[in-house]
Amino acid sequence: MEEAQRLEDEDVVPKMYSTCSFQRLQDMVPARAVLYFLSFSGFLVSFMMRTDINIAMIAMARLPRPSLYAANASSTPMYCYNPANVTDELDADNVTKEEGEFDWDATTQSTILGSFYWCYILSQVVGGILTQYFGTKTVFGFSQFITAICSLLIPSAAPLHYGAVIALRSIQGIASGLTWPAMYAMVGHWIPAVERSRFMSSFQGFSFGIGLTYPLCGFLIAHFGWRVVFYVTGSVGILWCLIWWLLAFDTPAQHPRISASERRYIETNVGNTVVGEKGLLVPWHSILTSLPAWSISITTFGRIWIHYTFIIPGPMYMKTVLGFSIQKNGLMSGAPFLCSYVSSVLFCYLADVLVNKKILSLTNVRKLFTAMSQIIPGLLVLAIAYLGCNITLVLIAWFFAVTLITASYAGAMASVVDIAPNLAGPILAFAQTIHMTASFLSPIAAGIILQESQTLEQWQQVFWLSAIVSCGTYIFFQAFGTADIQPWNYPNKKVPVDINQTLQPLHCKQNGTSLKDNSEAAEG
Repeated sequence: MEEAQRLEDEDVVPKMYSTCSFQRLQDMVPARAVLYFLSFSGFLVSFMMRTDINIAMIAMARLPRPSLYAANASSTPMYCYNPANVTDELDADNVTKEEGEFDWDATTQSTILGSFYWCYILSQVVGGILTQYFGTKTVFGFSQFITAICSLLIPSAAPLHYGAVIALRSIQGIASGLTWPAMYAMVGHWIPAVERSRFMSSFQGFSFGIGLTYPLCGFLIAHFGWRVVFYVTGSVGILWCLIWWLLAFDTPAQHPRISASERRYIETNVGNTVVGEKGLLVPWHSILTSLPAWSISITTFGRIWIHYTFIIPGPMYMKTVLGFSIQKNGLMSGAPFLCSYVSSVLFCYLADVLVNKKILSLTNVRKLFTAMSQIIPGLLVLAIAYLGCNITLVLIAWFFAVTLITASYAGAMASVVDIAPNLAGPILAFAQTIHMTASFLSPIAAGIILQESQTLEQWQQVFWLSAIVSCGTYIFFQAFGTADIQPWNYPNKKVPVDINQTLQPLHCKQNGTSLKDNSEAAEG
């Protein structure tokens, strides 16, 4: 009897020790850090499933070989390379390896690629409304799950008819359109204003997604065929959904493992800016007549335009003008996006420093970084247009332009949460409905300009158009952009009298504890 009691006691001690150790581990990893990881990885996986077909299409469809080798009789050269002295030349063997499986003409291919973005735009407002009623955990999770299932089905659908692929891509677009409004809504509940710039860098998971997808797809296609691309991205999407469902929660109050100190810090600093009711009535009239909301929508239209010039027509420029093979193209196209995450963290951290040290107001910080994300890349695009065949300088300008675009996440994109944290989902839905039209208008415009030929002279027109749109749309944010919370953020426009007290800087003291200590986890 005594021996049994002794063994039972010895068994209880390890269990208690294990429980205490697990609790200490939970305290060491703040819930906001976990949310940062989920946001970053979620957008990474989302954009892997979105952009995989951009590279896979080269192996799926038979490309018109004459367009790669047609002689150019004009004074402006078509290529910036001489196959006789370029080690990575586009020889016959490379073309054979890139020969596709389906007889899809250019129009069909454009329809397949564009179907995602047409439907993506249509679901933006729906995403904001669904998030208000069901919460981010449900909306974001199911949207990723549906997108992953469609990716797994594409290899089976493609041999049936290209219409089946268009249908699956359309469903993916509808589902993916729900993700951004949903995540913005969660930021409003979880992240205090003084930390939002840093947290917004987690949205740059999409840059990692693009940067990883291009070289990864090239490798998979070369060794296993194009079908494996969709099996891999779809499987990764399913796995991510399981992790999301276990670790994500709509509000700190619903989180079962958050520490009491972190929950108190979040609720104190988010305070009355957010109403926790999912069924809050969305003041669409106020949003649609708000100049700050329109300024975000219009200026980010320009950023999306120039960004998608690099994402979609960009690889074609590298292939047909600079003469890069598919492998080198994937690496050169993806590398700037991989570095974009690092730059976004630096930009967002710098933005927080400028605000916390009171060097600039939050509104001026948003305008400064928005200018960095659109004015400078616009000028660099013009530089690319006139650098001609100086490939080294072209790649340097290309790299810095793509990298600087990420400054927007400390600029106009962060203002989505600034002006109405309680309605961040619907506001982003409204903004995305407008600015994401650039995701297909930009490549369409490039296609029209390049329809007859892809000479350097024609590409200069493409780059000029991108620069004008990028720089011109920034004017709206400079004139009407703000970081001030709008009255319609609150039910019946009743602004709490203590609103300014809820937005404390990190160095403020509360109950003798430095709030800065509680926020260090968000810096990563």
